Amino acid sequence: MKGLGFLMAILGTSAVLSSPALGALHSEMIEYKDGSSTLEGYLVNDDKVTTPRPAIVIVHQWMGLTDYEKMRADQLAQKGYVAFALDIYGKGQRPKDMTEAGKLAIKYKTDFKSFRQRERAALDFIMKQKNVDAQKIVIMGYCFGGGGALEAARAELPVIAAVSFHGSLSTPAPEETKHVTAKLLVLHGALDPFVPSKDVQAFQAEMNSAKADYQFISYSGAVHAFTQKESGTDITKGAAYNEVADKRSWEAFMGFLNEVAPVLK
Repeated sequence: MKGLGFLMAILGTSAVLSSPALGALHSEMIEYKDGSSTLEGYLVNDDKVTTPRPAIVIVHQWMGLTDYEKMRADQLAQKGYVAFALDIYGKGQRPKDMTEAGKLAIKYKTDFKSFRQRERAALDFIMKQKNVDAQKIVIMGYCFGGGGALEAARAELPVIAAVSFHGSLSTPAPEETKHVTAKLLVLHGALDPFVPSKDVQAFQAEMNSAKADYQFISYSGAVHAFTQKESGTDITKGAAYNEVADKRSWEAFMGFLNEVAPVLK
C-alpha cells in the first residue's frame, strides 16, 4: 500500500517525517512481549509533543500488521496522538495470502482468551511510555481488528473507548458480558454480508444488557472492508471500498475521539 507506511517500509524500521503544522513524526518498529512470545508493533508520535498525550492502539485486520495500519497510525500521530499498531500474530508471522490469513485469524477468533491477552500485552507496553497518558487509551481496529477492539471492551481491559471499523460483532459467550465501561463506536457497512443483521441485533442486545454507552452507525451501500482501497469496488464480492463511507466513518471517529480523548492544544 502506498503512502506514509510504504515510504517507511523503504526507509527501514525507523523514520522521521516532517509535518509543517507539527514537529517531526518519529516512527519505529518495536519488539514487546506476551509471555515468552515476541511481538512486533509500529509506534509513531510527534516529536514536538513532550507532555503525556492520549494513545490510540490499532488492531490490524486479518492480514496482520501491514502498511495500512501504519498509515492510519501516522494520521493519528499527525493529530497529536501517540499511536501504536499492535501485533496479534507475533514477530515474523505475516500471512502471504488469504489462506494463511484465514488460519491465523480463526485461531484467535476461536480463542478469545489469547486474543485478549495479546491486546493486554500491547496495552501494558503503551501504558509505560512516558509520553502517554495511561488514563486515556483508545483501542480501534479494522475487520478482524474491529472485533478485537470490542473484545477488549468486553474484557474490561484498561481502555476508555473502543472503535470498530467494519468489524465482527459476535463473541462466543455474550452472556458473560456483564459490564462494559469503555465507550463504544461501531462503524458498520449496512450491506455487509459477513456481519448480517442477526449479528447486529445480538450485539445491540448484548450491549444493552451490559448497559454499555455505544453508538452504532450503518453506512448505506457499504459492505465489508469499506475503508480499504485494496478491496476493489465490486460489492458483489462482499468486501469493497466505499469512498463516501470511508470519509464519513473517519470523520465520525475524529468526532468521537474529540469527546472521549481530546488532544489539548
